[in-house]
Amino acid sequence: MERRTKFLGHHVHPMLIVFPLGLLVTAVIFDIIGLISTDTRWYQVAYYLISAGLIGGLAAALFGWIDWLTIPDGSRAKRIGLLHGLGNMAVLLFFGLSWFLRRNGPAVPRTDAVVAGIAGAAIALVTGWLGGELVARLGVGVDDGAHVNALSSLSELPASLNRGGRGGLPYSGVERRRQLVVAYAGIERRRPVGGG
Repeated sequence: MERRTKFLGHHVHPMLIVFPLGLLVTAVIFDIIGLISTDTRWYQVAYYLISAGLIGGLAAALFGWIDWLTIPDGSRAKRIGLLHGLGNMAVLLFFGLSWFLRRNGPAVPRTDAVVAGIAGAAIALVTGWLGGELVARLGVGVDDGAHVNALSSLSELPASLNRGGRGGLPYSGVERRRQLVVAYAGIERRRPVGGG
């Protein structure tokens, strides 16, 4: 299922989420190091990481919301996408609370500021799994006909077109889905059906 927002052939939302997620989780790690080492510089850096993570998170949320609107109503993907989005808003709210509580003294944050950040990171583990479920299991954001020999997204040609190992024949992925596979290890997906 295609998403609406792309840049250079790739979906914008997944490109943006790595920054806020990395910044916010690193802020929690720095808070923990600050607790252990009693060096206040770790807390100060965590405060600025949270600031940047919140800005990046809002940008990612905007593109995620646009993508969510393209998911068919009544589908499991729409429900999982809603949980993913609402959960990530909760992540941003917890980190926003953490930022707010430490704004007057970033070098010596209140305990509840650190706890709010840890709670946000814990929720992010769940919402990250939900995002993975959307892509890996429900196919949201995966190009139709995607396979291991698909042309580059920069070509602007459909992923189902393969000029490589299949002699230019379109590949829809149906060949892979028709096979009954009891235990799926991903090997079938890595080998195009019909050779090479």
